[in-house]
Amino acid sequence: MASTDGLPAVESDIPARLDRLPWSGFHMLVVSALGITWILDGLEVTIVGSIGPTLQDKRTLGLSMTQVGSAASAYLTGAVLGALLFGRLTDQVGRKRIFNVTLGIYIVSVFGTACAWGPLSFVLFRFLTGFAIGGEYAAINSAIDELIPAKVRGRVDLFVNGSFWIGAAAGAVVALLLTRHGMVAHGWRIGFAAGGVMAFVVLFLRHWVPESPRWLLTHGYVEEAEATTRQIEAWVETATGVPPEPVHETITVHPRRNFSFRLIFAAMIAGYKMRSALALLLMVAQAFLYNAVFFTYGQVLTTFEGVSPGRVGLFVLPLTIGNVLGPFLLGRLFDTVGRRRMIFVTFGTAGLLMVGVAVLFAGGRLTALTQTLSWMAIFFFASPAASAAYLTASEIFPLETRAMAISVFYVLGTLIGGVGAPYLFARLIQMGGRLPLSLGYGAAALLMLAAGAMALRFGVDCEGKSLEEVARPLSG
Repeated sequence: MASTDGLPAVESDIPARLDRLPWSGFHMLVVSALGITWILDGLEVTIVGSIGPTLQDKRTLGLSMTQVGSAASAYLTGAVLGALLFGRLTDQVGRKRIFNVTLGIYIVSVFGTACAWGPLSFVLFRFLTGFAIGGEYAAINSAIDELIPAKVRGRVDLFVNGSFWIGAAAGAVVALLLTRHGMVAHGWRIGFAAGGVMAFVVLFLRHWVPESPRWLLTHGYVEEAEATTRQIEAWVETATGVPPEPVHETITVHPRRNFSFRLIFAAMIAGYKMRSALALLLMVAQAFLYNAVFFTYGQVLTTFEGVSPGRVGLFVLPLTIGNVLGPFLLGRLFDTVGRRRMIFVTFGTAGLLMVGVAVLFAGGRLTALTQTLSWMAIFFFASPAASAAYLTASEIFPLETRAMAISVFYVLGTLIGGVGAPYLFARLIQMGGRLPLSLGYGAAALLMLAAGAMALRFGVDCEGKSLEEVARPLSG
């Protein structure tokens, strides 16, 4: 039998061979070279959130509060468009080509941000930076899921996605150092340029990361898929000193060079209707929470708690610590207790804690310190919840639609829950009084609770299963 592209059917054991490999230096390379995207995104987002008040200083760009919010929304809008464009290209031309192109765009645009000369140029370069980061998400998550063994895929995904907060912590420290007295005028430029310097190093590391053998196989590059898999096996054997175990599981695929939009969306909407609804709600809930809080937390502290702009980083840094610890301490449970149960626990706990913060904030019972400690507790659970949203979107759909699925749900989640959130919460702050902002926090809490409940009812138990077992390839 041949596919519609005239390619013969293929029986292969490549997926099983990749899944049975022990953890090794090869997998560390994949995580280090590709997971850096999340660190860079965390750096970008937190620097803007921390130095937002500084950018309003006449010695810098003299932005208004609304312009700071607009720059944040421009970044997210760029990420949405980048995800759509590069998500489709990732499924068409491969993971490796795209994650090198998007990193190149990031390098150019982040240095452009550092050289911005006014509000318009700053917003434009923030848009382009987001465009690159959004494109990275689809290629990176697809490649990581397809190269990491099934038994540790959940915790690795959470660790990688949670590394966003390592970048966020670095951004908070950098912002704190570079906005101190004597560096107000140009310190913020150095902070943005730091991301570009990091990206140059990563570009070199990515040279050694191979194309996904799973993608090669389903797109008809069978010999290259086999050669790449043998190369990975040899690398792992050299690193561990243990020869790969034999496998007996095979899968038959009917390769195609191209998979039409009609075929892709038929699978996502008709074939996996409830999975699509779940992925969307998870993405919307976490996007609304994080984009609302982190882009405006500096303004909350300076407006309601009397914190000086130069000390905002001191309060943002503890939030990043809570966000880092969550995925690293709870990640293993997503492979043992299970995806569905842990998504329910993390989303639900974060939502309940947010209700408490909203009530206390409205009553004026929180100081800058106690508010920060409260958000640390919330983000300890919300961070693995948010990472699990990306994990869900990346593993519950067929391989041929993986990058597109990540892109579509990231885009819809960001558009519905994220793009307008920084602007909306900035407006709530400007309205004066604590009640409007506390109602915004309450809305975010309800979304988190709804997402957790839906995960418990319609979630998929993916732990320990191959991607092909979770969702049969369209070419299968």
